[in-house]
Amino acid sequence: MVLGILSDTHGHARRTAAAVRLLEQLGAEAFVHCGDIGSPDVLDELAGRRAWVALGNTDWEEMNLAAYGAALGLVVGRTVPLRFELAGHGIAVFHGHEPQFAALLDDTPATAAYRAGLQACKYVLYGHRHVAADARLGPWRLINPGALYRASAHTVATLDLERDMVQFWRVFDDASSHAAPTRFHAD
Repeated sequence: MVLGILSDTHGHARRTAAAVRLLEQLGAEAFVHCGDIGSPDVLDELAGRRAWVALGNTDWEEMNLAAYGAALGLVVGRTVPLRFELAGHGIAVFHGHEPQFAALLDDTPATAAYRAGLQACKYVLYGHRHVAADARLGPWRLINPGALYRASAHTVATLDLERDMVQFWRVFDDASSHAAPTRFHAD
């Protein structure tokens, strides 16, 4: 099972469409958007697909976006983190600006109970920083796909859940379904 991960689209539906086409070309069977959606047009690009969507700090009209996404059949996170299981793996999705995300990163006695509540999750997906990243923190693999707006390179990620393999991919606005995928190396 390959999961396509994108974030920080900020309303750029055309680039989102190119990203979704690329992720499907790479075998993605399900999708996660890690927030800062920016417009209903972005959600339209995920319609008809198995997808989970977190809300970001710039999704000011989040109730409208949440209702619109739900009407399209998308799973929209109304609590932080958005949690689900896929192919036998627990997944938590944050945008990355939330106090709960900071608590996950803060290994202190004050955050121990919160961190313990996420032990069932193997993967933590997040956005917000506009930089592709793949790191391990305790029992979790933290993955940021990068951003499709305000980034030096517009990137998405694939997560092969069977192989525990993450790869980052560059997205170009004019990407056709026949374009060769371009790998991107996260810092």
